[in-house]
Order: sequence, then C-alpha cells, then structure tokens
Amino acid sequence: MEVVIVDDEPAARRSLREYCAREPDLRIVGEYGDGRSALEAIRARPPNLLFLDIQMDLLNGIALARALDPQTLPLIVFVTAFDHYALEAFEVCAIDYLLKPFDYERFSRSLARVRRRHATESLTDRQATMSSALQQLHLQAAAAASAPPRILAESGSRMHVLDVTHVEVVEADRNYVKITVGREVFHARSTLQQAEKSLQSQPMLRISRSCLVNMRHVTEISRTPRGDAILVLVGGATVTSSEGFRESVRQYLDTLKIGPG
Repeated sequence: MEVVIVDDEPAARRSLREYCAREPDLRIVGEYGDGRSALEAIRARPPNLLFLDIQMDLLNGIALARALDPQTLPLIVFVTAFDHYALEAFEVCAIDYLLKPFDYERFSRSLARVRRRHATESLTDRQATMSSALQQLHLQAAAAASAPPRILAESGSRMHVLDVTHVEVVEADRNYVKITVGREVFHARSTLQQAEKSLQSQPMLRISRSCLVNMRHVTEISRTPRGDAILVLVGGATVTSSEGFRESVRQYLDTLKIGPG
C-alpha cells in the first residue's frame, strides 16, 4: 500500500515513518507537515493509506478529509492527542485512529484493522464510513465547543478531569507533562506541544522549551540580573523564563502595559 503521512509534529512524523519502514507492504510516497501542501499532493497522487493528524494549524485533518475526492478516497487513520469527543466519534463509526503518543504495538493493531478493511471494504463502504465519521466529529466538536474545556490528568492512582481555566503552569517531564493547579500537581502522558493545543483557549505563554504559563494566573513579575522574567502564580508556584525565550516574553509583557514602556 502506498502511504502518505500528514502531521505538523516532526516527532509524530518520525515515529510513523519508522514504523511504516518495518512493514514490507507499506511504501511512503509523501510526508507533509501541513494540510494545504498535503491536500495538493494527495489530489495529484491519491495514496492507499493516509495517516492524518486531526489537530493541525491552518487546514486541520477534518477539513482535509472533507476536501478529498470521494472517488479516490484512501483508507484514513486519524492521529490525535487525547480528545474525548473525537475518540468517541471514531469508535462509533469504526474509523481507525492513533492516540498520541503511540508505540509500535498500538500502530500494529491499527494497521491490522487497516489491512482487513483494505481487503474487504468497497469504495462505497469507505465513502459511507467516512461520511458518517465526519458527521459524528462535527456533532461532537459542536458539543465540545459549548461545554467548558476539560483535560484529563492523573494524581497518584486517580484520574482527574481538570477545568483548563484553572491550569496555572504546564511543564515537560520526559514522556509526560506536569500540570500545576493551585498547590496541586497532576501528570498527563503528553508532549508540551500537545498540551499547548489542548489549552489554546487560555492565554498560555511559553517561557522556555519546557514550560507554559497561563498568564491569567500570574500575579507578580520580576527580573533576574540577566533579564529573564520570574513569574509568580496565584497558587504560589514560581517559574523563570529561559534565555532563548527572553525576547518573546518581553514582547508579550509589553502588550500588557497601559502606557509607554
């Protein structure tokens, strides 16, 4: 099967590329970091299988899937960070998906289903399945938009549903992110980039390669002798920006000033 990979995260594309290389019946014919370039290439040369990130900037995976020619519709495996509504829609319609971060074992299970569909599913069946999935995703997205944003995280042996408006700091911690809410700390299996997308409704400021701060909860800002910002959160946490982000942090803080700097 000819394969196209579309994902705006280099790490996710690399994992898919390496896993596909282990499969003798898969041949990658395209790899793209944005939906627009991918759509043009797919229209010119439709693949048999498409790994498609659902949460990209500019042209997301749902819009790209809707724009594909129904007569040359490939098998699609959606790739996504945790999203309760999207996953429910995929499962209702029996559409394959990979939940980031995924390993080779999870990739293999999804690929086994893809191979079965490739052998038995007609184009008409595929069109009907995709149409149903996109409709379900549309309905679930509308429901999610009207509900308060939530994310799932764990503390100890328990899972917690957190209101994103309460999140103060998110920090990278190996294969997880550490989420600070007041004086409590939670963990979620995610990358910082994925967490940033989940928290995009909040005024999140990246102050280093490994730290995001919700500026809604910052109560005090001071400077180190080198000029980096020290931010104090309402819950008591203190974080410091890094040299590489010094200028972008300064520019953001300038936008908060009432008068001339």
